[in-house]
Amino acid sequence: MPLQTKEHLVDIGDTRLFVAERGNGYPLIILHGGPGLDHHEFGDYLDPLCDQFRLILVDQRAQGKSDTCPESTWTLAQMAKDVVLIAGALNLKKYAVLGHSYGAFVALQNAVDYPRHASQTIVSGAIPSARFLAVVQENLQKLEPENIRLKVIASWDREAHVQTQVEFAELIHDQMPFHFGNPLDPRLAEYEERTKNTIYAPAMLRHFSQNDYGSIEVEDRLQNVTQPVLVCTGKMDRVCIVAAAEAMAKGLPHSELVIFEHSGHMTFVEENGFGA
Repeated sequence: MPLQTKEHLVDIGDTRLFVAERGNGYPLIILHGGPGLDHHEFGDYLDPLCDQFRLILVDQRAQGKSDTCPESTWTLAQMAKDVVLIAGALNLKKYAVLGHSYGAFVALQNAVDYPRHASQTIVSGAIPSARFLAVVQENLQKLEPENIRLKVIASWDREAHVQTQVEFAELIHDQMPFHFGNPLDPRLAEYEERTKNTIYAPAMLRHFSQNDYGSIEVEDRLQNVTQPVLVCTGKMDRVCIVAAAEAMAKGLPHSELVIFEHSGHMTFVEENGFGA
């Protein structure tokens, strides 16, 4: 039986963010990746947590069903601030933040910029500095089979020019094998089916692909984070590599590092302990 979902727009001052809430218990603000995706990135993979947590799945600024807003506000710093604003708007006194991929960049930036706001932070597939992305091209050239490698390369080239939701969906389809430990993983088709309701934001992807994807640089500020941080990474992640997770865990005063041994970037799909 599908879980009951409460969907609503939350006013955070200069814009409204769309939120889908499921479950009861401790509030967990969940931030999708991209940029340019929406909360459907997680499909129903996190739903088993609803017995213990109130999942607050957010369509980040100008993405998904959230309101449009000026492009000048499409920054990593503003999206990190949005987390504080949405927690305040929902009257959350104590809560955790979970971000995956670009959402983890936002969650980490939020922890650095606003210590003591979230009680706990979970970063899944992140980096503390853009310097860790230097290995992406090397990892891309190693990707086999060749036909998939060529599709992934072409998909990245299209990011700066994507115009429509259809083009965005095709781009993601071609690129996703790079994000699984096994680029031929049979679960790729299942993941695509379970996230088919995604509303893509081509303008957001164009914006960030032309601006170094937010240029996260918080490595020298990690010691300012006061709350405990769970750092998750896949051993075979080709973008947010294990070394980046290790650097975060080392720099954060209260951290725990979990390395998923059989995963690439999509840990919540590749090693989902709850089953299908």
